[in-house]
Amino acid sequence: QVQLEESGGGLVQAGGSLRLSCATSGPTFSTYTLGWFRQAPGKEREFVAAFSGSGATTYYADFVKGRFTISRDNAKNTVYLQMNSLKPEDTAVYYCAARLKYLGGSYYSGVSYAYWGQGTQVTVSS
Repeated sequence: QVQLEESGGGLVQAGGSLRLSCATSGPTFSTYTLGWFRQAPGKEREFVAAFSGSGATTYYADFVKGRFTISRDNAKNTVYLQMNSLKPEDTAVYYCAARLKYLGGSYYSGVSYAYWGQGTQVTVSS
């Protein structure tokens, strides 16, 4: 069972940048597909970005395209979310999530992911 730990959240002004990290418990990428989700207060959890099963393709929510980039370091078993041009509406708890590659389901849906980190708070001030 994979374990996920996010870090890198914080308080930033609008227009600023943050890089979130998701450290995994082992050689994860051969078995799991990873993604990022977020949840703002009083709102539903929503998809942010994810890798395809092969890792060759990335998927993004429309509201982060061109601003956020998902990447990974295989040697460090870590996934990153580089967030640029941050807006106050990006304020949320950001979660790293993992799903077994052989299982079906949508990359965009949280129900497809069985494993979650504890989350890291991102606050963007105006």
